[in-house]
Amino acid sequence: MPNSIKINRKVGQFNKTITVSGDKSISIRWVLFSSLANGVSKSTNLLMSEDVLAAINAIKVLGIKSTIKKNICKIYGKGIDGYQYRKNLTLNAKNSGTLGRLILGLLINNSNTIKLIGDKSLSKRDFKRVTDPLSKFGAKFKLNEKKKLPLIMSGVDSPKSIKYIEKKGSAQCKSAVIFAGMRAEGTTVINAKKSRDHTELLCKHLNLPISIKYRKTYDEIKIKKVNKIKKLNYNIPSDISSSAFFIVLTALSRNSELLIKKVNINKSRIGIIDILRKMGVEIKFENKKIYKGEKIADIKIKSAKSIKPINCPEKLNSGAIDEFLVIFLVAAKANGISYFKGLSELNQKESPRLQWGSKILKKMGIKNIVTKSTIKIFGNPDLEIKKKIIIKDFLKDHRVFMTSVIAALSFGGSWKINDKDAIKTSFPKFLKIINDLKKE
Repeated sequence: MPNSIKINRKVGQFNKTITVSGDKSISIRWVLFSSLANGVSKSTNLLMSEDVLAAINAIKVLGIKSTIKKNICKIYGKGIDGYQYRKNLTLNAKNSGTLGRLILGLLINNSNTIKLIGDKSLSKRDFKRVTDPLSKFGAKFKLNEKKKLPLIMSGVDSPKSIKYIEKKGSAQCKSAVIFAGMRAEGTTVINAKKSRDHTELLCKHLNLPISIKYRKTYDEIKIKKVNKIKKLNYNIPSDISSSAFFIVLTALSRNSELLIKKVNINKSRIGIIDILRKMGVEIKFENKKIYKGEKIADIKIKSAKSIKPINCPEKLNSGAIDEFLVIFLVAAKANGISYFKGLSELNQKESPRLQWGSKILKKMGIKNIVTKSTIKIFGNPDLEIKKKIIIKDFLKDHRVFMTSVIAALSFGGSWKINDKDAIKTSFPKFLKIINDLKKE
């Protein structure tokens, strides 16, 4: 079968209720915490994507058993010091920056040599941002000339606590240091620019020795050495990043309405909601509740009658960093010029996403001006695409693929989008849900 998809017409009117797959960030963190727990941890609705399966395989290489049956995954933790380190150990993070960076923190107290590898996309991403702070614990790292994968590390038998200032708003860097701090003697102190806080919430739920002070522009996190982690049973909520594609599709479609069930609306993840509301999109949260520290709700979206341009506040960036590609599609239909700044972090993802956002818009006929960290989008509320568009050579970035599908369904044209297997890294059910919406 061809590894591409063709879309030749816009989606029609729809009024549906859907459930998207489990949250990827929480799924990977659940795997890692459960691998260190005492006893059997069980999850339902775990995201069965390549990134999460890579995490499960990584703990298997470290001697931790797991089973997957229907919608239930079990991990048989052996305790905080339960990892088994054989000689010449190699871990493959595949496409997952979350796995690749976070697991380095958990390996900090092992003095044996470990090699970390990844796929072509992950091997283009910066790992120095995480090996620099982890080196302060006493670990040693050898990266390639461009400070990227593959890398070789050797930890230290008795890591010492550190003080760390995280300036990028990277939850991966922050979490890697939290995990290392769980292994270190003393108290590790992190002053971190605001970013998603799933790791901290899991630490608090598990009653680990963590304290957090929420400042205006940063969080002060203190973590002490952990001696024991209790088993972690978890019904994984739906992923807001996966939901984002359908939120935007609904906003850009005519006379349509959508309800997405049981989505994680963690305040560090809903930047897209704040941004789209400012642009005039009607989005409501229903049936709100707290589950293991995370906020969960059903999300209800209606088609936007008109879309306003936005000068996007930079403070919303970290909460929408994975969603900007589809946010740009909304700006493409705005009645005016939208401006987004401080987005250099987008180019640290699976592909240089800021550049790809600009490229997709230009293929659609939307004028935009892009720099290394900003994009200005000249919206056209009457945009109707009539031409052929081909999307290829995007390093198999799942979000580039899915954004292109939403663009085709929203604006028309004749699209050929390559590498549809890219969705396996984060959202294997994406095209099935798309097809269900088209059946209305």
